[in-house]
Amino acid sequence: MNKHARQGLLAVCFLLSLTCIASPQTQPAPAAGHRPSAAEKRASMETMGIPSHGQRMNALVYVAAGTGPHPAVILLHGFPGNERNLDLAQDIRRAGWDVLYFNYRGSWGTPGDFSFSHGIEDVASALAYLRQPAVARKLRLDPARIVLIGHSMGGFMAIQAAAADPRVRAIGVISGGDLGGEYQHLRRDNASADATRKMAAALADEGMAPLHGCTPDGLAQQVAAHAADWVFTAKAPALKDRNVLVVTSDDGLANYNDAFADALRKAGDGHVTTTHLATDHAYSDMRTELSKTVLAWLAGLAP
Repeated sequence: MNKHARQGLLAVCFLLSLTCIASPQTQPAPAAGHRPSAAEKRASMETMGIPSHGQRMNALVYVAAGTGPHPAVILLHGFPGNERNLDLAQDIRRAGWDVLYFNYRGSWGTPGDFSFSHGIEDVASALAYLRQPAVARKLRLDPARIVLIGHSMGGFMAIQAAAADPRVRAIGVISGGDLGGEYQHLRRDNASADATRKMAAALADEGMAPLHGCTPDGLAQQVAAHAADWVFTAKAPALKDRNVLVVTSDDGLANYNDAFADALRKAGDGHVTTTHLATDHAYSDMRTELSKTVLAWLAGLAP
């Protein structure tokens, strides 16, 4: 073989080697009877961007140890989301569950504009993402066993999203923020404009810095427009066949959450668990008790 022929052959071999490296299709499939390695079975954390209405939400999944498929929790943060409850996420993962945490559009660096309606849509997008077969395989989760757990506004999101999605098998509400119920309460003693102003002031007091594309007035007007449909008790008929956990504290929201639990029971739901912990809205000095409550409830869900 002459010099030019050898150089040509070497070039072809080099290009073929690059193609093999670049193309995942060239990697051999796992052999039948493949035993997962220790790395494939250990707990891990995966970060991702979840598509939602033209934006990508910042998200992460705490992946449980073992080959799975694991049941999964979507953990929903409140308004604006200072308490992320990631200690609960770690505890839930140790109990054998995958846990997805994400930031709604327009919150905490996720692109887009924040609104309550967008948040409801974002939960639906997160559910759809986890149910994709390729995603479920990668995260070793069972897409048929997804539970929503939300704190404060996250409880509102869990209720609204689950009511629209019968495939959500159970929901946990931790000091749920009943936006519709709170607005209706303000309307009992105030004209509509005054009630909206008071709700806007309350939202502003919570802190708007981590939120983009919204104002307290705009959010309050959205609640006013949707109040009748967004009140917790209005969703009881749609959720009466689900397993529901309602946890309350001494933060002034217990009446709304208790009314929701009562409405579920009156609608025929025989799987409602309620717990009251004498602490603040963030469960600051009862984090262990909150975790035990959530884990006990999750352990009781039928496989």
